[in-house]
Amino acid sequence: MCGLTACLNYNKCEPLATGAKENSGLEAEVHESLELVKHRGPDARGQWISSDGRIALGHVRLSIIDLSAEGNQPFHDDEGGIHAVVNGELYGYEHYREQLSKEYSFKGNSDCEIVIALYKNYGLTFLSHLRGEFALVLYDSKRELLFAARDRYGIKSLYYTIIDGRLLVATEMKSFLAFGWEPSWSIRSLREGGWVVDHRTIFEGVYKVLPGHYLCVRNFGDVEHKPYWDLEYPDKHIPETRSEAQMIDGVRERLMEAVKIRLRADVPVAIYLSGGLDSSSVAGITAHLIKTQGTQLGNDASRSLSRLSVFTVQFDEDSGVNESEVARRTAEWLGVDFHPIYMGEEEIASRFEDAVWYSETPFPDVDGPSKMAMAEKVHSLGIKVVVTGEGSDEHFGGYSTYHVDVMREPDNSWPPSLIDESKRAKVWRDLTQRGDMLSWQPQGEVDVDAIDRMLNSTRQAMRMRSFFFLEFASWTDTYATRGVETVIAESFDGKVRDAIANKWHPLHTSEFLWTKTAFPNILLRYTGDNMDMVHHVESRTPFLDHHLTEYANAIPPSLKMKYDPVKDDFQEKHILRQAVKPFITEEVFARRKQPFLGPTIYRDGGPFHRMLAKVVTKENVEALGFVDWEASSGLLNRAFKEKDGVAMRKAMALAQFVTLGQRFGVKKAEPERELRGYVNGEVNGQRN
Repeated sequence: MCGLTACLNYNKCEPLATGAKENSGLEAEVHESLELVKHRGPDARGQWISSDGRIALGHVRLSIIDLSAEGNQPFHDDEGGIHAVVNGELYGYEHYREQLSKEYSFKGNSDCEIVIALYKNYGLTFLSHLRGEFALVLYDSKRELLFAARDRYGIKSLYYTIIDGRLLVATEMKSFLAFGWEPSWSIRSLREGGWVVDHRTIFEGVYKVLPGHYLCVRNFGDVEHKPYWDLEYPDKHIPETRSEAQMIDGVRERLMEAVKIRLRADVPVAIYLSGGLDSSSVAGITAHLIKTQGTQLGNDASRSLSRLSVFTVQFDEDSGVNESEVARRTAEWLGVDFHPIYMGEEEIASRFEDAVWYSETPFPDVDGPSKMAMAEKVHSLGIKVVVTGEGSDEHFGGYSTYHVDVMREPDNSWPPSLIDESKRAKVWRDLTQRGDMLSWQPQGEVDVDAIDRMLNSTRQAMRMRSFFFLEFASWTDTYATRGVETVIAESFDGKVRDAIANKWHPLHTSEFLWTKTAFPNILLRYTGDNMDMVHHVESRTPFLDHHLTEYANAIPPSLKMKYDPVKDDFQEKHILRQAVKPFITEEVFARRKQPFLGPTIYRDGGPFHRMLAKVVTKENVEALGFVDWEASSGLLNRAFKEKDGVAMRKAMALAQFVTLGQRFGVKKAEPERELRGYVNGEVNGQRN
């Protein structure tokens, strides 16, 4: 876990004045860009600038594997022609070190050092050999090739932009400020939802390297943005030949291995535990590996379960979302060390603004502050690594919002699951008409026609609208030329759209849509890596191991989300539930999915109310320029006096945009602003 920054200058550098320090200006910019993300790497800092001043790489390090100076970055090959900075953890690196040691001289024992060795051996195909959570930038000076890539699921963030003839790449957007970036709101992205569902962000001209994609610039030419991996699902018309028992064993075997390799570290390792199936499974498997296989937990060689620490959020009992007692009972059953972190109003309010600044992602909930508090506690006990349960719902059918899509069509891949067709159709109609497949009701007019025409009638696309809570000023309507549903469909290539229409079961389409959009762009930012790194903690996600997920994606829909026609009810994550049954309590096995959401009801005049009232003022909201103050002015009253949950979320979202605007120094959006689109390299080969 680290932070990185990179700069490629399209313009040839001017000769230095007599006596001037070589590249002193660029050195200062790189240093400042790293200073803005120093929370990501308190243990070491380094930078490299090419002799001609056209390429710069910077890195801040959180030492996890190989704590020595040999693990510091940037990395360089023996010839001094290839340079790299890497953020993340690469599993199975020992195999490649052994395989490539005769042709590559490794300087230390860092997992990330294999990047240059793999590149020299496999060229640009080396990405297929990487397993783990990562973002990286590599420069090959001989080929004049700058290469940047992001892991398959977007666990790590990576952004890019072009400013004054320079391509900038960084872990967090705030690093661009050091290079003279003057942020402005991307009104089209905000109105169309592009910042949630495609490669855009909330800022004009700033983009994400998409999950499973890489950037490539050859000979200081145009930016290429291409995929190297994608989600795949089976043809819904082909029957599954494996037995249910075989698939249960297959999931169990792969999940156990995914957890085991993530316990490897040269520092202490712990677990985030809630009352749910996913984190309980991770904790239970970890305990099982220690107890029965003698697996070492990080740098702790004791093999004692009492040394395994688990951490959980504890909300007030009357909040309706407190799972800490379930987690406590799991911890007692496992015999591990339990640490609840209390999150009352004061604790939430004091971290709310920082959470959106560090995540750079507005999300109308208090999960971010809660994750920050957990990481703070973990860090205070000298622990650097936590293993978490994110990513299970996306691949094993864990959301109730999937119900309508699992019943959209028969599951012909699993004949034992067949129910009476009239019964299935009736269940689907009832779910669709109820409209309660959404955790929050959609904002704005849903383009159902686009869903039907391009997304095979999957209703998962409607869920994206639950993230849009702003009352936009009327002048921004000019920018709302496409509905969110159309934006989603058009963000995928023709191969994917064809698979959605003709090959994939609607449940798999639903999983695909969520996993490619809100999951990496919202959840993994606001409740993942960005929050943990605030307090120098690395989070590892075994459910997002591609060896496991590729297997899970091929499981028949009706075995992921099993419908009981007698009870007229669903069991989410059926196969996973059976696979992890030996490692969890009966209580957790029988529990229904509870989303990790914080409270939405707070005291009138309490700490959270006072914090929001300070932020959501007429002056602050009007300074955004794109929000209608008149339509927003009554939100706090409805949220705190009338206990209106939707108004509360709208108020939270508004406060988060105000905070981002102030801390990034974003200029006010103006109605007369020229209608223009940022010209992106991968679209038409032009540079800004």
